[in-house]
Amino acid sequence: MKTAYVLINCDLGYDEQIIKELKHVSDVKEVHGVFGAYDILAKVESDSVKTLRETLMWKIRKIDNVRSTLTLMGIEGQE
Repeated sequence: MKTAYVLINCDLGYDEQIIKELKHVSDVKEVHGVFGAYDILAKVESDSVKTLRETLMWKIRKIDNVRSTLTLMGIEGQE
């Protein structure tokens, strides 16, 4: 299983709407609003890096009012 943590910046006031949308993305396993430099943290899991990349590029980044993302990939074997 491939795991990534996605830090998301969104337009002001749209964090709750984006969190609701992320909960409907099949590979998103957890989603939280956070304080700090980013607005939302999402945990994404998939069977392959290709599918994980597709989820990030075509599902998460395409959500309206998502301004930017930073993706952190988990290192296999350091669990």
